[in-house]
Amino acid sequence: MLEVTALPLDVLRARTSEKWREYPDDVLPLFVAETDFPLAPAITDALQRAVAIGDTGYIASRTPLADSYAAFARRRFGWDADAERMRSTADVSMGIVEILRRVTAPGERVIVTTPVYPPFFELVTEAGAVVERVPLREDGKGWELDLDSIRAAFDEGARAILLCNPHNPTGTVHSRDSLAALAALADEYGAAVVSDEIHAPLVQPGTGYTPFLAVSDAARRIGYAVVSASKAFNLAGLKCALMITAADSTTAIVSGMPIEVEWRTGQFGLLAAVAAFSEESDAWLDGLLHALDQNRRLLADLLAAHLPGARYRIPDAGYLAWIDLTDLGWGDNPARRILRDAKVALHYGPAFGAEGAGHVRVNFGTSPEIITDAIERIAALVER
Repeated sequence: MLEVTALPLDVLRARTSEKWREYPDDVLPLFVAETDFPLAPAITDALQRAVAIGDTGYIASRTPLADSYAAFARRRFGWDADAERMRSTADVSMGIVEILRRVTAPGERVIVTTPVYPPFFELVTEAGAVVERVPLREDGKGWELDLDSIRAAFDEGARAILLCNPHNPTGTVHSRDSLAALAALADEYGAAVVSDEIHAPLVQPGTGYTPFLAVSDAARRIGYAVVSASKAFNLAGLKCALMITAADSTTAIVSGMPIEVEWRTGQFGLLAAVAAFSEESDAWLDGLLHALDQNRRLLADLLAAHLPGARYRIPDAGYLAWIDLTDLGWGDNPARRILRDAKVALHYGPAFGAEGAGHVRVNFGTSPEIITDAIERIAALVER
């Protein structure tokens, strides 16, 4: 395991990406899902080599990307994904839209499990379908799929479900049994499951993550997975994702997409993803997971000490915290006041669905110092 630590604030403020350009320098940005760590060394080397020789053309018709991801999935998840059933595109969102366009007809309904990553609502609409909201069920210990309500939605005509596995914003890792039950339901109704697994590399050790297509024969018959190195390795701007299938019928749908869907893959994104998925980057990823484990626990300690009215469940995956601030009395969208008065930018809870009222999403993929500063700033509002 390599030691992975966040870059200092002065270096981060030299970045030109969304996280560091949306707000002025007096604001601590903990909203959009970018991380503050240096790139894995293998990725830096791959990109530097490409720049040195001008390797900046179109992606090739034959690349090592699928084989690289298949090996990564085998090492990290124990999943024997078939490299022959993978096809690249620009990003996970594009992959979702292209699949939904082919498994639903215009006006048909697609289930999303709120609170959920806000672009899901737009992606379903972009594909020509209609959003059917089926909230996760909270049992006091965690969140889980509401299988009874999902069955009811299928029974009323929903043709697909857009799954978030692991779930954003809650950090929930859906159990194998729950995913198997979902697959059986979808198979019974002839519906598709499109599983966004972009946060999968960020599952904490021992959590028991299962890729959807590894769950059962039913999952393989009706399922599609869309994956990327972008969240774990901070490569969102380089544009590369994989659409994965596990049955002849689903593979035919992805294989039948126009070649332009694949050519939208970024050359730098592909080179970086191959390096990220290589065994050479495993030690860096283990170090990142260790740093995030410390940060998710630090956040719990800080909230308990400074904002005891906040309700926070430590996530099993990712670097995003879903925090209920309802008891502080700051309204349905407390992030607005926090931005205005504490100069801390958090993601607006209501953007994730009605269940997000009173909530904020906090990105803790940064340094302990920035996390501490942010929570102390917010706590000062209570003290006033």
